[in-house]
Amino acid sequence: MKSCLLFLLVLIGFLGFSQGNNNNDTELYENYREDQFYASVTYNLLNNKPSGISQTGFSSGFHFGFIRDMPINKKRNVAIGLGMGISTNSYNQKNVLIEDIDNSIYFTKIDEGDYNVSKNKFTTYLIEVPLEIRWRTSNASDYNFWRIYTGFKMGYLLYNSSKFRSEVTDVKLSNIDSFNKLQYGLTLSAGYGTWNFHVYYGLNSIFDESVTFEDESIDMKSLKIGLMFYIL
Repeated sequence: MKSCLLFLLVLIGFLGFSQGNNNNDTELYENYREDQFYASVTYNLLNNKPSGISQTGFSSGFHFGFIRDMPINKKRNVAIGLGMGISTNSYNQKNVLIEDIDNSIYFTKIDEGDYNVSKNKFTTYLIEVPLEIRWRTSNASDYNFWRIYTGFKMGYLLYNSSKFRSEVTDVKLSNIDSFNKLQYGLTLSAGYGTWNFHVYYGLNSIFDESVTFEDESIDMKSLKIGLMFYIL
């Protein structure tokens, strides 16, 4: 009798456990979404450069943040993603010197061969808010899938710096007012599993309207191309 009672208790417990697993599985699929941390490494280019300004070396960008996934269809493979992140972006330039003269920022054309330049770049640090339309071939149990995420990213400039180093002179500037505080553009991430191609196309100028180079307004925009990694 005791053996039968013990068997019944074990059976009831097993059935209860199994039912709990089924409920958990159902809940998992019903609540499935791709909330993710992201990390990206990019090669940064300058669009719309004035005549005489060029780029040299590797201009890098590093981006990290979190995106909340909000599915909008029954299969939960189409979603809106809204997130927040930070990024640092460097831009190596050539034949231009950024300097502060009487509290005003000037872009002056130079011949770097006359200066023996070892460093000439400016760097931006931003807090960013990405907004995406997300399509994928995933489900709650498949972690390797195709994805296409496209959207818009708004960035707010927290800090900037400019460094020029040569045999003739060294110039270091920080928190230059001539940078646009708001920087925004279009984004696209596409790929399979861990490896994803990523591109950001800036829609507005890095610098404000007051900045000129040889009496020409500087309307340089950022183009970032690289790899995006999503971490569950």
